[in-house]
Amino acid sequence: MRWHRRSTFAVLTGCCVFLLAGCGSDGPGAGAGAIPAPAVTVVQLEPEPVTETMEFVGRVTARERVELRARVPGFLRERNFVEGQNVSAGDRLFLIEPEPYQAVLAQREADLNRVQAEFTNARAQLRRGEELLKDNNIPRARVDELRAAETVAQAGIAQAEAALQAAQLNLDYTEVFAPIDGSIGLARYSVGNLVGPESGVLATLVQQDPIFVQFPLTQRDLLAKRRVVLERGGDPTAVVVHLRLADGSRYGHVGQVDFVDVTVDPGTDTVLLRSLFANPDSLLLAGQYIEVLIESGEPEIALLLPQSALQIDQTGIFVLVLDDEERVQVRRIDTGQMVGARIVVKTGLAPGDRVVVEGVQKVRPGQTVTAAPWQPPVRD
Repeated sequence: MRWHRRSTFAVLTGCCVFLLAGCGSDGPGAGAGAIPAPAVTVVQLEPEPVTETMEFVGRVTARERVELRARVPGFLRERNFVEGQNVSAGDRLFLIEPEPYQAVLAQREADLNRVQAEFTNARAQLRRGEELLKDNNIPRARVDELRAAETVAQAGIAQAEAALQAAQLNLDYTEVFAPIDGSIGLARYSVGNLVGPESGVLATLVQQDPIFVQFPLTQRDLLAKRRVVLERGGDPTAVVVHLRLADGSRYGHVGQVDFVDVTVDPGTDTVLLRSLFANPDSLLLAGQYIEVLIESGEPEIALLLPQSALQIDQTGIFVLVLDDEERVQVRRIDTGQMVGARIVVKTGLAPGDRVVVEGVQKVRPGQTVTAAPWQPPVRD
């Protein structure tokens, strides 16, 4: 029994040695179970010019907006435009039937001729009476009556002229002209409808080029913006304004703030600002909401980092950085303003640092990784 136990132990010991020798061999199967290094994408930071920018939501408003209305009643005879087209100042847009007003004008002209004739006769009678009064051939009271009659006739001329002028105005009001250059909207009435002052708006005419964009700014932001510009030696009124369209692209024209309201909205503690933009292609429409980007001062050199690289814990904001041996390190940073999908890094990073943008969930500090350059997403 003792010999049998010793033999069994020797056999087991030999098997273990053989297996350990096989594990340490350099055969084809060596290293097959090793875990590969995680793959990440990194961006190498380079200094870029950045301008101080603030973002707001604004509303597009027409520089000129006119509601066309009928000033005299009548049936609509003509509508001389296509809805949505551009018209020029002085174009006749509507015509209300003019015949009734032409008849009234002719009557007022006749009334004026009549009172002018009456005045001529009254003046002649007065002169004749004054000649007879010199020889006492007519009572003085009669001369006074003739003088009063001349005065009444003269007042009749003024009254007739005023009535004629009113008739001429009413006839002129049968034609509705465009007071400004612009685009005309929907017409509320068709030819043949009875319109008048009580009919409301016939159509709306707006000037779309150039066009205004209005946006509110809090008192705190307004003071901060002015302070920053003054500290840099700039002009606080020379503020460049950009717009971002609904598809995320920037509007091709820039504007400048041309008006700051003189009162503060007590409900929101904001001040209304306005900027003027060229709008040759009518991309901006009155009434629409739009993103407003305000830039002021000269550009400063800064480091920009994709926001997807940022990590947050109880201590604050940090990023993962690769050293020369492709090992992951933690860097605490301070950030500034956002520039699109990126953010300004104030402290914690230096030019040339490689920051992990994608794959941060797969790695930990001190781990070696496989890095590839990060490619920003392409907008359609």
